[in-house]
Amino acid sequence: MIDLISDTVTRPTPAMLDAMARAPVGDDVFNEDPSAHALQSYAAQLFGHEAALFMPSGVMSNQIAIKAHTQPMDELICSDMAHVYRYENGGYGFHSQIAVHPIHAARGIITPEQIAAAIKPIADWLPRSRLVVIENTVNAAGGAVQRLGEARAISELCRERGLKLHLDGARLFNALAVTGDSPSAWGQLCDSISICLSKGLGAPVGSLLIGPADFIVHARRLRKGFGGGMRQIGGLAAAGLYALQNHVERLTIDHAHAQQIAAALRDCALVTAIQPVETNIVIFDVSPPAAQFLDRLRAHSIRGSAFGPNTVRLVTHLDVSAAQVEQTCAAISRLGPDH
Repeated sequence: MIDLISDTVTRPTPAMLDAMARAPVGDDVFNEDPSAHALQSYAAQLFGHEAALFMPSGVMSNQIAIKAHTQPMDELICSDMAHVYRYENGGYGFHSQIAVHPIHAARGIITPEQIAAAIKPIADWLPRSRLVVIENTVNAAGGAVQRLGEARAISELCRERGLKLHLDGARLFNALAVTGDSPSAWGQLCDSISICLSKGLGAPVGSLLIGPADFIVHARRLRKGFGGGMRQIGGLAAAGLYALQNHVERLTIDHAHAQQIAAALRDCALVTAIQPVETNIVIFDVSPPAAQFLDRLRAHSIRGSAFGPNTVRLVTHLDVSAAQVEQTCAAISRLGPDH
């Protein structure tokens, strides 16, 4: 099976497994795991921040950041496509007791002008606008890339208006592979950053929350309260460190593979529209319904996911070879109304 359902399905490479097997370990609840320390220190330095914290998941990383930045009855401002709004089970309300102001924006990339218009005046009957969350890349918009200049203007607005800025950078390294910007350039703009290790970077588990030292001290306490305290996590941390040191540059391969698949889809009679493809995510509309289209792909040993009644998502990653991409494109070319 050629698995294009997500880049979360990757498995550790032999070299990553070797790094995991050799990792020194300790009890991370007591802050004594040397491999976790190495990963967190490396990530913090990479982004030009003071500290970082290993998290079991990207959702936990985002939700702890939201809780650390806000108080009950505050408000979060984000795109209506944002992962923290659409796909985290309403966690902002459940964990942090805050409101959310979703903004409709092209490809999920909100502008400083839209944010400024959303900021509430101070009044007893209004939530306090406290936090802005941006996402890079935007999953729901087919891996759309937020440019650094756009984010810089948002950062300046947030500082002028007393708001915190959190970056959901689950696939930030995919964006950096397109723009060529450094992680530290984003670190200068954002009060906190979450990055996933278990997507395109290929680690089996985990994310990192990155920010100032006092923020991470608070986040660490919240992680324990969320049930995220872990013991001998050195193996997982070693996988994350290996991913950051060895799997970043190869992301351009996944992007090229996505472009090949998009080109094949443009010639497929069953495809009615394709979102712009910038990174490793291909989202497109089909007729017949998505479920039927996916069944036809599965008959060719290709697995994708429905992203709506008539919308399909395919995601390339390090476990999809060049030969498998060619096989996928050939299968797409054979799909027709009766096949």
